[in-house]
Formats: sequence, C-alpha cells, structure tokens
Amino acid sequence: MGWFKRLKDGIITSTKDKKEAPDGLWYKCQRCKAASTLKEVRENFHKCTRCNYHIRIGSHDYFDLLFDGEYTEIATDIQSEDFLEFTDLKPYKDRLEAARKKTDLDDALSVAIGTVEEKPLVVAAMDFSFIGGSMGSVVGEKIARAIDYALTERTPLMIISKSGGARMMESAFSLMQMAKTSAKLSQLAKAGVPYFSFMTDPTTGGVTASFAMLGDINFAEPEALIGFAGPRVIKETIKKDLPEGFQTSEFLLDHGFLDFIVDRKDLKTRVGELLRLF
Repeated sequence: MGWFKRLKDGIITSTKDKKEAPDGLWYKCQRCKAASTLKEVRENFHKCTRCNYHIRIGSHDYFDLLFDGEYTEIATDIQSEDFLEFTDLKPYKDRLEAARKKTDLDDALSVAIGTVEEKPLVVAAMDFSFIGGSMGSVVGEKIARAIDYALTERTPLMIISKSGGARMMESAFSLMQMAKTSAKLSQLAKAGVPYFSFMTDPTTGGVTASFAMLGDINFAEPEALIGFAGPRVIKETIKKDLPEGFQTSEFLLDHGFLDFIVDRKDLKTRVGELLRLF
C-alpha cells in the first residue's frame, strides 16, 4: 500500500506514495499492545492480527481496497485558502502548507471513480491526517462535484467519513458546508441515485450532523467513534453518566442509527452487494 510511519496513535500510510513497506518493521497495536510486522498488518487489511482493531487508513488506501483496479480521481483542481487570515497558535495558511507537505494531499477529502465488482461507483473519502479530516469549503465543494458527477452519469455515490468536524479556521464558511452538502444530496435522492454513507473512526461534529447520516444506507466499521459532541461535553451538559459503549458503531446499530457494521476485509464484497441490490 505505502510506507508506514510509527506514531503515538498508531500507524498511517502515505496516501500517494505506492512504495512497498519493507518487511521486518513492527506495529504495536494501540488497543491490545500486540506486536505484528507491518507486512502482516497490511495483508490483514490494516487491522491488528490479534484483536482485529481497525487502524486508521487514508482515502487512497480505501480506493485500493474497494476498486477493481485502476481508478480516476476527479475534483483535484481546488485548494483551501486562508481568506479570513485566521491565526491561532500559527496562521491557517501555514497549517495548510504543512498539511499538504505532510500528507501529499490537496485537502481532507479525495474523490475517485471506478468499478467495484464491475459496477461503477463514485467514492469520496476523507483523510484524518489532513487537519483532523476537518470539513472546510473545499471538502464541501468536492462533495458537491462528486454528487454532480453521480447525477450526470447516474452512478451511485459512496462517502467514507473520517472527521473531527467542521474546520474552525474557516468559521461560518465551514458551517455552510453542512447545508450545501445536504442540499446537494437531496438532488441525488430526487433523481433516485443511491447514496451509501460509510462511517469510520472517528466521524464527529458537523460531518455527522450533515452528510454522514443522510445515506440511503448508513453503515460503519467496527468500534468506530460516531457522534456530534464528545462524551465529556454531553456528560457535563446532561449531568448523567453515559451508557457503556456510548457513540460506538455497535451502540448506534443497537439504537437504529446504522443499517449494519462491516469488517474491513468484507467491505468490497458488501459494497458490491449494495450496488447489485440498488
């Protein structure tokens, strides 16, 4: 898939460098602490070989898992700008430049078209490594362009969410993307073109409050964190202890927010079934 880097919170893959990871390097699972070679992890669909913990992966890793072979990226000609001249610990402009250099991505979402089990599909996938997968104006515009393509070609759309929510550095412009993406998805629904929403760890904030929960089919990876506000904020607001497993995929499935949970190794097969069904 790509080079793996050891980080505090697990491993990531560089999204566009297709060099093979060398054998003999190790990954320590952040949940069960078991050690596996990176080759074993890669061959196990980027999951812990002992406890099946789903390691966070990037958009292009999902493209490689899903598509039959080659795929074509679209909406690659837009980038975020610091139009508010926003500064917190450092200028937003510098954050953008650092994120692009670190990830080799234009922004926190990539769009690709290809076939899954010989059925055409548009996939818009988020990258948490790019400023926490935050939704800014470019993410909203890329989703809009993905929807326009799906409408024109009568091709189903799948969005893979992995996000900390709206991008605070773009203020109200990022919040506007909630309405923009929701309105565009209503066009898709009226046209009768299927939309599959796949939620991965984490899916939070304005992304959950907009396109992530609007799928014709809503499904998720095991044990993904899915919610709007964080558990601490909710607990302090309602002044009550939260149920065990609150905001996990399994909890949401039990309470009717998800249609099913799918292990990453079965993802392509299940998406292929959905495409044939719809």
